[in-house]
Amino acid sequence: MTDDSASEAGGPDGGEAGAATTGEGVGAVPDAPGDEGKAASDAPAAAFDAAYDELLRRWPEGTRALDVPTRFGSTRVHACGPEDAPPLVLLPGGGATSMAWYSVAPELARTHRLYAVDLLGDFGRTVPAGDPLRDADDLAAWLTAVLDGLGLERTALCGHSYGAWIALNQALREPGRFSRLTLLDPIGCFAGLRLPYVLRALPMLVRPTPERVLSFHRWETGRPPGNPAWAAFLGATARARRTKVLPARRPDASALRGCAVPTLVLLAARSRAHDARKVAGRARALLPGATVVTVEGAGHHALPTERAADVVAALRHSPE
Repeated sequence: MTDDSASEAGGPDGGEAGAATTGEGVGAVPDAPGDEGKAASDAPAAAFDAAYDELLRRWPEGTRALDVPTRFGSTRVHACGPEDAPPLVLLPGGGATSMAWYSVAPELARTHRLYAVDLLGDFGRTVPAGDPLRDADDLAAWLTAVLDGLGLERTALCGHSYGAWIALNQALREPGRFSRLTLLDPIGCFAGLRLPYVLRALPMLVRPTPERVLSFHRWETGRPPGNPAWAAFLGATARARRTKVLPARRPDASALRGCAVPTLVLLAARSRAHDARKVAGRARALLPGATVVTVEGAGHHALPTERAADVVAALRHSPE
């Protein structure tokens, strides 16, 4: 893919400047206003794009919006930090997009080259086209293609929630590719979801509204979102479009015991998604070499956005 346009995504001031491509076949593209313009006639999509762009303005100056071609479509990745710094790939939880990392990106970009990904099949600016997403094998093939497109032969990998499940499965498939693995309150890795969490989420999933999305967030975290821009984004996801999010099925226990990637599991002590103590016990039993840390007072959906200092500290000191 050649560059038809080369510009940087809006930084803290929302400005733009010249940029080059990163990786063979990867194009640096404008993130605003072109993306929201294509949906100007669609009010819900326009509201989502506006909320997305408002969070993007909080990213470090010089953040680049990259579109990485794969056989499943075009994947949006936001890159920032020194190009010669250690790379760190960030996978968000379901429904959160790469914007979930807005509160940690400014600090992490001081020491790492960050690549924050919009997940295939979920909200955001990754565009599905070509082969359909059918199963976990397809999801792994997609992420391999993204990493190849970015030129990342070896990198650190971090995921939250559903993104942590994707990250763990990728590390089990390509252990030599990852210098370290960080799982933020992972779902589908060591334990299932609590039934009350699932039942509470059902009305939001079946008939989403901004009020239901924000009510669920308050119930799970114990408080409303601290940043109005993040609250607006969460509300806007109620009318956004997603194509397919896969069920998070737990990896085989023998595969977990053989995991060769240094791993940190960072759990939210007040998570209503699952029992953090049980998850910690299973993680220690199934990943004997893993470091397991619990963030006191944190809910599942408070990571990474509202506990930025804890997440940054974990990522800077996670095992190598």
